[in-house]
Amino acid sequence: MSAEDALPNLNSWQPQVRQYLSQGNYSQAISLYEQAIANEPTVKSHYWYLGLILLLQGQEVEAQTTWLIAMAEGEAEQIELWTAELLQVLEAEAQWREELADDSVAWTIRQHLREICPTDINNLLHLIALGIKLKLLTDEDLVELDVIERLKSEQLDGLNSDLLLNTLQQVLDQAFWYPSAPELVEVSLPYIQAPIDLLIILLPASIKLAYSQKCSGLAASFLELYLRLDPNNLEVLRHLSCFYQNAKEYAKGIETAKLCKSCSQTLPDKLYGAYVLLRGLMSAGGYWQEACQVLQEQESLVLTLIKEQPLLPNQATVQRLFNSTYFIPYLRDNATSNRYIQNQIAQLGHINVQNYAKEQTARYHQRIAKQKTKPLKIGYLSHCMRSHSVGWLARWVLKHHDRDRFQTYAYFINYSQLNDILQEWYLNQADFSYKGGSSGLNIAEKIFTDEIDILIDLDSITLDTTCEIMSLKPAPVQVTWLGWDASGIPTIDYFIADPYVLPEAAQEYYQEKIWRLPQTYIAVDGFEVAAPTLRRDHLDIPSDAVVYLCPQRGYKLNLHIGRLQMKILREVPNSYFLIKGQADKESITRFFTQMAEEEGIDGDRLKFLPDVPSEHIHRANLGIADVVLDTYPYNGATTTLETLWMGIPLVTRVGEQFAARNSYTMMINVGVTEGIAWTDEEYVEWGVRLGKDEGLRQKVAWKLRQSRHTSPLWNAEQFTREMEKAYEQMWQRYVDKERD
Repeated sequence: MSAEDALPNLNSWQPQVRQYLSQGNYSQAISLYEQAIANEPTVKSHYWYLGLILLLQGQEVEAQTTWLIAMAEGEAEQIELWTAELLQVLEAEAQWREELADDSVAWTIRQHLREICPTDINNLLHLIALGIKLKLLTDEDLVELDVIERLKSEQLDGLNSDLLLNTLQQVLDQAFWYPSAPELVEVSLPYIQAPIDLLIILLPASIKLAYSQKCSGLAASFLELYLRLDPNNLEVLRHLSCFYQNAKEYAKGIETAKLCKSCSQTLPDKLYGAYVLLRGLMSAGGYWQEACQVLQEQESLVLTLIKEQPLLPNQATVQRLFNSTYFIPYLRDNATSNRYIQNQIAQLGHINVQNYAKEQTARYHQRIAKQKTKPLKIGYLSHCMRSHSVGWLARWVLKHHDRDRFQTYAYFINYSQLNDILQEWYLNQADFSYKGGSSGLNIAEKIFTDEIDILIDLDSITLDTTCEIMSLKPAPVQVTWLGWDASGIPTIDYFIADPYVLPEAAQEYYQEKIWRLPQTYIAVDGFEVAAPTLRRDHLDIPSDAVVYLCPQRGYKLNLHIGRLQMKILREVPNSYFLIKGQADKESITRFFTQMAEEEGIDGDRLKFLPDVPSEHIHRANLGIADVVLDTYPYNGATTTLETLWMGIPLVTRVGEQFAARNSYTMMINVGVTEGIAWTDEEYVEWGVRLGKDEGLRQKVAWKLRQSRHTSPLWNAEQFTREMEKAYEQMWQRYVDKERD
């Protein structure tokens, strides 16, 4: 109810006052109330409303004076009664203004309410929410309002629990800016009547913090608080384990993943529980044997699920299905088996997406194919168009696109609210950009309404939201490129490859049509390089020593290739091995030290390098190495390109699957075969030979330097023309097929 509705119906001018207030004609309303006070000086409500109207007009001092005059001669009991009446009038007007979204006026009124009654917890909660909406509230203000202490110190009988949840939602949505937010949530827990009500607002806010604002540790702290109310909530445990892992709290990540796995009851939950545990073990690194055991269990679950072909209970369960088998190619190189499992899981996920989004997919299916006049609309979809390996590589195609023939659209998933220079570059480089969140359905709808002709998926199964979008088929032609191996989703038409990264027979086990570009499936014009921060003398490495380096994250480090690397080190005197990459330093140190001892290698010859602040410095520091030792069965990709760009010899083990042939295709495309191994024995032989033969290293380095002027790998403009030619051919095939 507004203040005008609460006015006393005592005189004939009342309708006129209402009209003045609705029109914002406060001066006329003030005149009428001043006349009313002159006629009825003992009617206190006249003073309350006159003061309110003065306040609405911005005359705060006059408003306070009016109220004080009315109370000046009252006894204590009268003043208490009058104060309650005044509070009621102000509260009614504040609520009305909030309903009108007139937040600045509501904020002013509530500040006066606070002055009159500083202990009103509900008014304080309103002030927090309004302050955030108006961007007026700092963390210091949040503390100064004293809400945390009031919630902490006593059980508040009049607390509006719905208002508390609404205020928490406002705070959590901006939690990055409020260090006191975790404490506010903590002291609010006793007042939460149903844990699910808190989870509905807490989980999305935590996901936003972890992935859009890169604050995984803070996100984890909120979910830790929720577990006090619901200790075995599977959804919370899943996310919490990943948050820990991303925050490099590897032990907590693994511990939480094991709890998540043990609490899982249904087949889909057990499958994803195994994925979460694998993610924890692999991101920490050094847990190779345990990871292999979990993989065996997971594969059994996968095969059972594929056999049952269930319709899954909800959207979240379906989305989790897509990337549940993500770690298989990290642990084994068996292209036929791996692709069968991935294709079947993707097919099951696709069927379920089509089931819960029937109306949306039906509309997309009814689109009319037509011969396009130029330009074609090309959409790029990813959560990696930022400072990320994929982001550093995909940018060149957007830079070199022919704007007369192609319009580019960038669809950001989990658009980061942090200042990311590369993300801003993508935002400005594309002709049109969409800052998406985590809703695949919303992003797909935007792609459809934009009438994208060809949608390029840069993520594959690295993100479940991307898989959901591609399953909806919002564009008539859909392609996977760059981010991972193919996803196997039936609505994806093509997978971009080249003559080398997949064997000739690969189409037999791929669901997508393999589209082979003539030379390479990726090209860049180079990399930005800063000044190095690594020096041999800082690492106690002699200047004449041979330095091997493995710059891969924990996911790619495993027992098989680690033992081969130790054999190389043993055979090359005065050699050292540097291990760099995101992983748990304690477990990685233990892992490699044990292998070194088994080979009779002094542990001092192993050096574990810390992370560096930027990719530019990382690339510069690669120069400390004489030889880079690649991983297998999952090769380097961006790191291989960076190594070759820096002119450093590389030893790689070629396998069957896409992930085991990345470095192979890149080396072929720079004209270097020295270091390409087709067996374990050749891997060791090349590692030893390049370590012992300085002349050979110099020869390879010279070839790499020369390749900058001749190699298709370093000619992103030519590569873009090849991609564009592929796009035009893909589109023509689509149009021709629809005509038939």
